[in-house]
Amino acid sequence: MIRRIVLAVAAAGVFALGSAVGSRMNSGTAVLHAAPAGKCGAVPAAAALQGFLNSAPSSGGDAGGLFHGTRMWGAVVNRDGELCATATNQPDPTQVWPGSQAIAKAKAYTANAFSLDSLALSTALLYTFTQPGHSLWSLGQSNLFNPNFLVPPTGSGAGVGQINGGLIFFGGGVPLYNGSGQIVGGLGISGDTSCADHEIAKRVRNLAGLNPTGGATADDITYSSVDGATIFTHPLCKNTWRNGAFVGEELVAVGY
Repeated sequence: MIRRIVLAVAAAGVFALGSAVGSRMNSGTAVLHAAPAGKCGAVPAAAALQGFLNSAPSSGGDAGGLFHGTRMWGAVVNRDGELCATATNQPDPTQVWPGSQAIAKAKAYTANAFSLDSLALSTALLYTFTQPGHSLWSLGQSNLFNPNFLVPPTGSGAGVGQINGGLIFFGGGVPLYNGSGQIVGGLGISGDTSCADHEIAKRVRNLAGLNPTGGATADDITYSSVDGATIFTHPLCKNTWRNGAFVGEELVAVGY
C-alpha cells in the first residue's frame, strides 16, 4: 500500500513537471518545434530558424508580397527527409496562415528530395515541369503530405523526427548545403505569395550559411514575363520584388 502511494506521488510529480515544461514551451512569442539534435546537427535548430525568420524580411530590401515576409512558417528537414524544426516569425503564431504550416513542411521535403550535391533545385525551379502538358505533370500525387503531423499553431511539436512527405512545386523551398558543398537537408517557407516565400527562403538559407556551390542565387527564381520563358520559369506574383528592386505585377501566382 505504501509503495503504491509513493509511486502515485512520484507519477503526479512527473506529470506536473511535464505540464510546467509544456507550458513553458508554449508561452513564448512564437511557436518552436524541434527534433532531437542528434538527427539534425547539420541544419538549423528551431531557435536558430526562428532568428533567421525574424531577420530575413529586413536583410536585402523589400521582400514583396502581401506581408513583406513578416508572417511566415518555416520548416527544416535533414537529408533523410525527417522534420527537424519548425518556427514562425510572428509574436502571435495564429496570425500566420494556419494552412501554411503543411505547405512549409512539404516545401522543405520537396527541395531536399529533388536536389543533389551537384544540382540545387529550389521548388520554384520545378514549377513549369509539373504543369499540365509537361513531363512531370501529376508528380505532386506521388508522395502526399501526412496530415497526422499537423499541430495547432500554438501547440507542441508533432511530426518532428518523422518524414512528413508532401510535394510542392512553387516558390518557397530551397535545399541546404554544408561548407563542403554537400546537401544536408531542405528549408521550406510559406505564409505570403509564392514569390515572397522564395525570397525569404533564399535569405534564411544565406543567413544560415548553408548556400549551395555557386552561392545564394544558384537556384534562384526566374520569372517568365521578366526573364523570358524557359523550362525553369515561375509566374510572377503580385507585388514582386527581387534583390530589393520591384520587378512588376502579374496576377497569376497567388499567395501561399
